[in-house]
Amino acid sequence: MIIVMKPDAREDWVRAVIDRVEKEGLRPVLLSGTERKVIAVIGDERRVSEEAFSVLKGVERVMPVLKPYKLVSREFQPESSIVRCGGVAIGGKECVVMAGPCAVESEKQIIETALAVKAAGARILRGGAFKPRTGPYDFQGLQKKGLEYLQSAKKESGLPIVTEVVDPRDVPLVGDYADMFQIGTRNMQNFLLLREVGKTQKPVLLKRGMQSLYKEFLLAAEYILSEGNRNVVLCERGIRTFETHTRNTLDLNLVPAVKELSHLPIVVDPSHGTGRRGFVAAMSRAAIAAGADGLILEVHPAPDEALTDADQTISTIQFAALMKQLAAVADAVDRVLPSPSESVACG
Repeated sequence: MIIVMKPDAREDWVRAVIDRVEKEGLRPVLLSGTERKVIAVIGDERRVSEEAFSVLKGVERVMPVLKPYKLVSREFQPESSIVRCGGVAIGGKECVVMAGPCAVESEKQIIETALAVKAAGARILRGGAFKPRTGPYDFQGLQKKGLEYLQSAKKESGLPIVTEVVDPRDVPLVGDYADMFQIGTRNMQNFLLLREVGKTQKPVLLKRGMQSLYKEFLLAAEYILSEGNRNVVLCERGIRTFETHTRNTLDLNLVPAVKELSHLPIVVDPSHGTGRRGFVAAMSRAAIAAGADGLILEVHPAPDEALTDADQTISTIQFAALMKQLAAVADAVDRVLPSPSESVACG
């Protein structure tokens, strides 16, 4: 349930409501808005009636939350959330583009890519240091050395970094280098990992599982928020269907669905969503038109030489051309795509 406090509710009244929630064996989560405070009640609500809270001082109303994902739902927070990665806001009017190689291969490669995507208007640098692969003998990433190379690219370009964390034990290490954690599709329901990043306040880019329902996706986000970290950005990256012409089926239905069901921002990954370089531009344009808050794209100075995901990676030259197209689409749907000069350093 959600307990909505009156605009003039005193702090001691709010505290009394929180104390009552805890006394009932439930967990309160306080959200302070611009006009009033809202308390989400987490746990088995069947043990207590709504009336027990509605009679307390300062309570305006008590509302049941029908969705199993309480903190993620628009019932809990009607206003859309804005998540900040360094100096970049995700979820506002601006469509934020994250770009970079699937895997960090060398210091030279990641710095060259970072400078190129920034020049074209990207706001966040992506790159994998830890690479969970289907085959155990495939390239698994440079790991800590890759994180160090990402840090060098950040210093050269000023772009914040998003990179994947795959093991709960690596959260402190990756957190020392990254501005944003990425949780990949294979780890969407790695609940131990979700809880660990939830204990931090660092932004999290949560990718949808390759066979996950919308409800399951939002419940995965709920794990992170339930630990206290509200800085979550959702990512549609394609789902596995019976179609084999593309690597995955990019489900753009998820974008308006998330806008309806949740206050969290959502970005789209057309690289993994299609698995085909020639389709990336078209699906990027479609994602912005559908209302996505941004994109995450695989970009490499020499895509054919990329150690991972070469077939779905576009070149830095193709990326620059695409950004010009995306600016026109964003303008058509009353969004904005920043010009290259508006790229900011990480705060």
